[in-house]
Amino acid sequence: MVQSPFPAYSQLTRREGSLYPDAWGVFGDDDRIGTLNHLSRESVIAAKDSMRTGRVINLNLPLDFFNPALIPHRGLVAHDIFGLNEFHRDERLDNFFTQASTQIDGLRHFAHPDLGFYNNVSGELLDAEHSDLGIHEVAQRGISGRGILLDVARYREHVGRPIAPMSNEQITVADLDGALAHQKTSLKEGDILLLRTGWIAAYRQGMHTSGEPVLSAGLAQNEEIAAWLWDSKIAVIAADNLAVEAWPAHRENLPTIAERQGTLEHSSHTGMLHRLLIPLLGFTLGELWDLDELADACHSSGHYDFFLTAEPLNLVGGVASTANALAII
Repeated sequence: MVQSPFPAYSQLTRREGSLYPDAWGVFGDDDRIGTLNHLSRESVIAAKDSMRTGRVINLNLPLDFFNPALIPHRGLVAHDIFGLNEFHRDERLDNFFTQASTQIDGLRHFAHPDLGFYNNVSGELLDAEHSDLGIHEVAQRGISGRGILLDVARYREHVGRPIAPMSNEQITVADLDGALAHQKTSLKEGDILLLRTGWIAAYRQGMHTSGEPVLSAGLAQNEEIAAWLWDSKIAVIAADNLAVEAWPAHRENLPTIAERQGTLEHSSHTGMLHRLLIPLLGFTLGELWDLDELADACHSSGHYDFFLTAEPLNLVGGVASTANALAII
């Protein structure tokens, strides 16, 4: 059961040993899906009104779209097709990483160094032998509802401040509010928010040099962004970039007590918004979503809402999954 009335970000508990508030217990002490609880039956039914033409738009990049792999340890998938005879075909995928292309991140993907995993689930339970916080929880719940495209890239170009997508430029709350106003779009509880930064379009245009460090514009790493998303009662936040937030993170932002005290070494995760959104607030994130065709369609029609469905793999105890996302406009 959700606490009633639903607490604002400013009303969330700031526990001893943490610099930031958390939403543990807001959806129940045994909750394992976080902000997906905002996807009520009523919101799913109401989302049918966002289908106007019946056109279906794929939001998924090919599994082998990034060659070489964006993140070196997530190598390239090997696709083997074989047949038991000339009238039969079967196949096998090897070296398959669920986060190498368009993806959904589950709640076991990140812990906060000071508090741990979402809703105080023990990290000892988050391995292949246990299922707590696994992506199968998202698969069983499903992601279906009203999608909203927030085309910050097009808005920023319109106002003469184009985003530099291949930089770690920080997109602010003022940018989000400005894009909503420009689109004449309002948010509702349970919306699935898709953020377009223009990063995939820039990658397609060859603006990333192979072998060079990957940089990506994205959400600013600050509590103002976390509060904006939480208070908007967003069910899912997905983007067309590497990490939803700017990458790499600014290390001086969102410090942890462990890093300040020197009990945890700084790493590429230092300062990441992931550490607030996933383990402390229970957000399901989507990364590397292909939003360019959808953006053109929304711009042409003037409607930025649509019916969205995404069904991750029913991988028990999985960390993440391919998104398998569709927009029906």
